[in-house]
Amino acid sequence: MRYKAAVVQAGSVPFHPEASVDKACGLIAEAGREGARLIVFPEAFISGYPKGCHFGAPVGYRTPEGREDFFRYQAGAITVPGPETDRLGEAAREAGAFVVMGVIERDGGTLYCTVIFFGADGAYLGKHRKLMPTVAERVVWGFGDGSTLPVFNTELGNVGSVICWENYMPALRLAMYGKGVNIYCAPTADDRDVWLASMRHIAQEGRCFVFSACQYITRGAYDEDYRCARGDEPGTVLLRGNSVIVDPMGEIIAGPYAEGETILYADVDLDLIQHTKFEFDVVGHYARPDIFSLQVNEQPLSPVRYMNGTAPKA
Repeated sequence: MRYKAAVVQAGSVPFHPEASVDKACGLIAEAGREGARLIVFPEAFISGYPKGCHFGAPVGYRTPEGREDFFRYQAGAITVPGPETDRLGEAAREAGAFVVMGVIERDGGTLYCTVIFFGADGAYLGKHRKLMPTVAERVVWGFGDGSTLPVFNTELGNVGSVICWENYMPALRLAMYGKGVNIYCAPTADDRDVWLASMRHIAQEGRCFVFSACQYITRGAYDEDYRCARGDEPGTVLLRGNSVIVDPMGEIIAGPYAEGETILYADVDLDLIQHTKFEFDVVGHYARPDIFSLQVNEQPLSPVRYMNGTAPKA
């Protein structure tokens, strides 16, 4: 089977969920008009990656200004599912495309860097929460658990997502390969050239198509009073994109592009995946389960468990 796929390289409207959803819906429609049946968005597109913000949290103390920064960031997050996901699902339905969207999810008092999935019929299918936020991201994002590691078996292939530096976790990659992922979506905030080498490696390792989507965004897209370590010059590029699409042989078939907002398109040929398994199948003939094995805990982990089977009244 062959079809057209798209990677969206664009900036969100930071900390403004309604405006970010408006922009996302417009981009979904645009890619749909171009015939894309799979559309992949960057990490934290709804509603913003806090590039350059330290949230007033040096080691050992916090500042009132940092708490205010977090309050604003939290206010810009969304619930999953919720009204914003309803709108995104409708956009996916109108475009007739499977959509993979990076969001900041609010659950109680905790934020998660999350990817959500929509079928071409607009149905919300599920989510993946980032397992390990990177360095300072841990100040503002919670940790996902093994209960949100979905791979969706669709006519477009087996679609899953691994976010940003999670892709450097060998065990997580192996867990996804074990689920048969072959449409490997990698929303990211890593715009470095060295990132491209990792995407090519993963494509060859997993014998999968890899879709790396990163925002292109400047300081001017953020509110004027946003406290940014990179300064306040509106034209300063905070994320330069460098998005890419890679085939199962590790060849780049779209991108990289680092000069502005764009949508990358490439044709996906699912038959190519099986051709490449001749030489290498990481969870098949090239595995050594007699020597190596991986155990994956997919149970949801709650900090509070009520053994009498009833929940407390609000």
